[in-house]
This record gives sequence, structure tokens and C-alpha cells, in this order.
Amino acid sequence: MIVKALHYRTGEPVAIEVKAGRIARIVPAEADSPERDALPYAAPGLIDLQINGFAGYDFNRLPISPELPGTVVRELWREGVTGSYPTVVTNDSKAIATQLAAIAEACERDAAAAAGIAGIHLEGPFISPEDGARGAHSLDYVRAPDWELFCRWQEAAGGRIAILTLSPEWEGSAGFIRRCTDNGVTVSIGHTAATPEQIREAVASGARMSTHFGNGAHLMLPRHPNYLWEQLAQDELWSCLIADGFHVPDQVLQVVLKVKGPKAMLVSDAVYLSGMPPGEYTTHIGGRVVLTPQGRLHLAEQERLLAGSAQMLLWGIRQMTDRGIASLADAWDMASVRPAGFMGLPAAAGLSAGAPADFVLFRSAGGELRIEETVKAGERVYRDEHGRASDGRFHTEQGERQ
Repeated sequence: MIVKALHYRTGEPVAIEVKAGRIARIVPAEADSPERDALPYAAPGLIDLQINGFAGYDFNRLPISPELPGTVVRELWREGVTGSYPTVVTNDSKAIATQLAAIAEACERDAAAAAGIAGIHLEGPFISPEDGARGAHSLDYVRAPDWELFCRWQEAAGGRIAILTLSPEWEGSAGFIRRCTDNGVTVSIGHTAATPEQIREAVASGARMSTHFGNGAHLMLPRHPNYLWEQLAQDELWSCLIADGFHVPDQVLQVVLKVKGPKAMLVSDAVYLSGMPPGEYTTHIGGRVVLTPQGRLHLAEQERLLAGSAQMLLWGIRQMTDRGIASLADAWDMASVRPAGFMGLPAAAGLSAGAPADFVLFRSAGGELRIEETVKAGERVYRDEHGRASDGRFHTEQGERQ
């Protein structure tokens, strides 16, 4: 496969040669003005560290069918997402184990799920029980960190829990965090009412990330000190941001980018209602929620409290660029090579020789970013003219499987 496109960072025409699922080389390509104007942009595939569901498919509503994880992966190809971390949220301990096992089983049976799911993000239940900080998570299932319980969940997940969001306000959190990091699990601080001292202790114990920074927080905080200032002050913490225009204002996004620089990343935090029509819905977390015509998702009884995002990474990238917060190239990196690098994925190499051939072709016109093609492991898995993955299949070195 040889793809001719405009490089997303330089805007210059390039030829991308793909062999055996990897980018063999990228070389400058000649293009006259008419041809150049007709070329799409090429960019690394998007990596979503936090996604609860999409297009009516929910990782947090039981039962999870064997086909659901792979279906979500295929649906995400049309959004340019080539790697994702399905997010399981606060729930009954048995339900969490069942959800994790269902995702793990899908990765064993479905080649698309195995290729597209880079790990699982467990958001809770070791979070703050306080209103506001807890967000839309059910208080009934919030609990203190429990290592034996977490190990049982990790066993159910087949070792695929890669990210754990918790609040370090619980007694014994530091030791729990050290055990997680020693076992290769990335610990992220979120839905917290922790003191600055507890935040510092968590970072010293190995916490590396802030989950949807600025959200899952009290509506009112002390001017200073507080847990938001402390997370910004900790150089070791990477900040995840939901840039949908609703979760945090532009000023917060600008400040985080200035403070964190290359350690700022975008996530969608999309729930299954993303891509669904506006209206009132009943969800596992939060109960009754409202999706407005503008795309904002909030609790029906508390309009000021959001219930996750109904927008995808492309939307966040466009918000960042349209509002002048970041260039298109930098915003794209925040949703692709940065999260890939943070999680140690080969996709961190982006568009470069030897990197996995996970990239997209897209166009930017009229304020819209439209995915034209998605390539995964060297295969065209989505083309815009079909509106879906071309044949619903994914090819691997082991052969072709539905």
C-alpha cells in the first residue's frame, strides 16, 4: 500500500509506504496545485484512554454480549480511533468482574477487539464518596481500596486492567498505589476530595495521571490550597482533558496546556449516548440524564452536574483548534501520540518509518473534521463512502476472523 496525502504537521505532500502492517517509509511527494488541493491529511490514529461506550453500545450495562467490544472497536474506526481503553465504572463488585471478563473474552475471540483494545480503564469504585467529587457515580458502590478485590478483578480481566482511577483520600491509599504500579497498572487521580498532602503522597507512591482534570470535583472549593492546584503543581502527573466545550472552560484548558505542556492529553469520556439523538435517557450511572441539542449531557435532576461526555475525540480536537487553544497538529497529538507514548504503546511512533501502520486520512472543511479512511495494522478498515468498516472484518497474521 502506498498512500499519498498531506502530512498533518507540515501540510506538505508525502507518500506513505506500508508493508507487513508497518510504515516502511515516508518520503516527500510532488503534487501540483490542483492535486495538492485534492489530497486529504494523514495523521496517526487516535488513542482514547477513557471511553464508556459509543453509538448505543455500553460497556457498563449488563449483559455485555460477546460481540459488543468488537462492534465498538469497528464503530470507532469511523471516528479515527485505532486504540482505546474501554472504561468500566463504579458498580457492584460482581458486576464489575462480569464486565471485565466479557471484555477480556471478546479480546480472545475477536481479532478486531484484540487489536483495537489496548487495555481496560477501571474508573472506581475506590473514589470519593462526597457529592460533587463523586460525580455521577453511584454512592451505593463506592468503597475503600481493596488489593485482594482488585486482584480478583484483574484475574477476571485477564490482566488487561491498565488504568485505575481512584481517590487517594482513603487510608492506606499509598500502599495500594505502590502495589498497582509495581504490577504495571497506571494509577490516575480522579473523583477525589483528597488533601494536597494526600495528592503528594499518591504521586510519591507512583500515581502518574489525572482523570478528566477539572471534572468529578466539588462545585465549590477553597481558594487555595485545593486538590486541583496540587495536581497541576505535580510535574509527574499527566493531565487528561475533556475538550468538548462543556466540561471545562477555555481558560482552564489554556492554563493546563501552559503548565503541563506535552503532558496534557485529550480523552472523550464518551458514554454510549454519543452519536444518539437528543433527549432524556436512563443510564447505569446517574439514572435519568438529558442529552441537549447542543451535545451537553447532564443529570436530569441536577443540570449543573455532567453525566459524562456525548462527544468523541474529533470533536475535542476541533474545539481546541476552533477556539485557538492549540494548533490542529498539537491538538491531534494530544489525542494520539501523547496518550500512546504515555501508555508505552508502539503507536507512539506516530507517522514514522517502522511505526505500526495505524493512521487516518481526514479532511478539514467548514469547521468539520471528517475521517475519510482509517488504516489499522496496514489494512484499510474504514472508508467514508461505506460509512462503516468496509467488510466488518479484521485481518491478522493468524488469518481472517469475523
